[in-house]
Amino acid sequence: MIEITLPDGKKKNYKEGTTVAEVARDIGAQLAKDAVCAKVGDALVDLSHKLTESASVTIITADSPEGGEVLRHSASHIMADAVVRLFGKCKLAIGPSIKDGFYYDFDLEHRFTPEDIPVIQKKMAEIATEDLPFERTEMGKEEALALMEKSGQTYKVELIKELQDEKVSFYRHGEFIDMCRGPHVDRTGRVKHFAILSFAGAYWRGSEKNPMLQRIYGTASANKTELDNYISRLEEAKRRDHRVLGRELDLFSTHAEVGAGLIHWHPDGAVIRSTIEDFWREEHRKRGYKLVYTPHIASERIYHISGHLQNYAENMYSPMDIEGEPYRMKPMNCPGHIMIYKTDKRSYRELPIRYCELGTVYRYERSGVLHGMLRVRGFTQDDAHIFCTPEQLLDEVLGVLDLADFMMRTFRYQYRCYLATRPEKFLGTESAWENATEALKSALKARNLDYTEDPGGGLFYGPKIDVKILDALGREWQGPTIQVDFNLPERFDVTYVGADGAEHRVVMIHRTVLGSMERFVGGLIEHYGGNFPLWLAPVQVKILPVTDAQADYARKVTARLVSENIRAEADLRKEKLSAKIRDAELAKVPYMAIVGEREARSGDIAVRKKKEGDIGSMSVVAFVERLKNEIENRS
Repeated sequence: MIEITLPDGKKKNYKEGTTVAEVARDIGAQLAKDAVCAKVGDALVDLSHKLTESASVTIITADSPEGGEVLRHSASHIMADAVVRLFGKCKLAIGPSIKDGFYYDFDLEHRFTPEDIPVIQKKMAEIATEDLPFERTEMGKEEALALMEKSGQTYKVELIKELQDEKVSFYRHGEFIDMCRGPHVDRTGRVKHFAILSFAGAYWRGSEKNPMLQRIYGTASANKTELDNYISRLEEAKRRDHRVLGRELDLFSTHAEVGAGLIHWHPDGAVIRSTIEDFWREEHRKRGYKLVYTPHIASERIYHISGHLQNYAENMYSPMDIEGEPYRMKPMNCPGHIMIYKTDKRSYRELPIRYCELGTVYRYERSGVLHGMLRVRGFTQDDAHIFCTPEQLLDEVLGVLDLADFMMRTFRYQYRCYLATRPEKFLGTESAWENATEALKSALKARNLDYTEDPGGGLFYGPKIDVKILDALGREWQGPTIQVDFNLPERFDVTYVGADGAEHRVVMIHRTVLGSMERFVGGLIEHYGGNFPLWLAPVQVKILPVTDAQADYARKVTARLVSENIRAEADLRKEKLSAKIRDAELAKVPYMAIVGEREARSGDIAVRKKKEGDIGSMSVVAFVERLKNEIENRS
């Protein structure tokens, strides 16, 4: 007999060799029905797994995160089987579960098209109806290699050769067999609610030097309601896609002639960016930051000192020769800020020193991961570096958290905090790490911020706080970050003279509150769905004359608004008023000021507000006051 400990702490005795499924049935019929796998100790296993020794056992259901992952992974195998049945011989690559979905990569002659989606889904449904058992088998590495070589599965052969284990596991349902660690649901019939989402190209193992494969993305859920809700969220995400809205609203573009991952800001997009940058500078000045600018290129010597060439070269662009000396486009702003700090001997009385820069940097990203404004090769980072004493660290972190909170609330974002602590390999002393980590914890607690600890997730040079922002669809984006650095102050010998007259190593904080302007604005487009609040809207008011007879009055109203620093434009086209209103709504302009014969006589305007419609007539003076108040409050 073996002793099994259940999640509630109860212990039960079972015969050795009892399966996890039998334990689930013993606990309850409903649990057995809902179970998809189990956790024995810390390991996820199939329901068919036999218990051979005493252990803790947790039954996992499909509505849990781990259960959902197993369900989606099983769906990827069913999808691969459907593709093989439909299109014949193909080479299988990998088919993992991912957040909210799954994918599988294929190498086959048939080129997938949107018309294939319902065909593949229908075949998957047939396989699910067959209710085939998922059966796990294990074989030696050589036997596994022989099997995959015989079947022409060259990608599996490559993966097996790299395995350290002497045993290789496979899962079979029906005639389909695939190399896989598992676990899986017990039968294909457990996967009932799924959808094929899209196709994409993907280089094998992410390298352009390898073959281009065809990837199919899909998702699977525990029930139809959950699946329908997810599909609805995806459709809403497509409507908010910043690449689509960016084109429709004429905000930005990229050009093959210039190069992938390099953003061109159009006039309206540039207005949004410059408005945010002006706001950013204003808030930083209020908080004691000093604005600096550093060059876009620098000698390789600086990157030898910083360690970027030794540790970050794969993300940097090739050197350019300038009078026999290699130069690089900068991947980071921090070395430049350090050089400014080191132009003079610093006293503890001067600290903290806070440098900030909207600095453009360049980092190599593979073409396969570039994504509109969200993943680019050249971007402007809202960077800042704080040089302080150890005693000042807590107050400085509090100040950054306050600024980050103010920024996130202004842009209508909620957020979550994560504290990443010391990894196995680290620079600096354990006591310095403990002090810095405690300062970050204390700051989070002082601001009553709930946080999730990420043990060992810190950078090699120091602990950090990551702030993940939640957009209107509940998606998590990388937001502000606060990093303590023990590395660069050491490499560059960054010091200050203390009250004792001796030199001491400075504490350096890297921090951003927006990230990159490209990614932040791209995220804002999706967060707002293109409906920017008044203070950010490229055009804040459209003045619409009813006929040509009111064109002069429309020009006067426009000039008055522009003189008050309100972004206003008159639509003087020979179009019907209804067409002008429709076009202003499509352009997502917050306000329309309609001027007809009556308004021209009275000197008033008829105002329409986006999403509210007609809000009545008012004087131009009253309208200006309303707009200024809304802009000032950034409401």
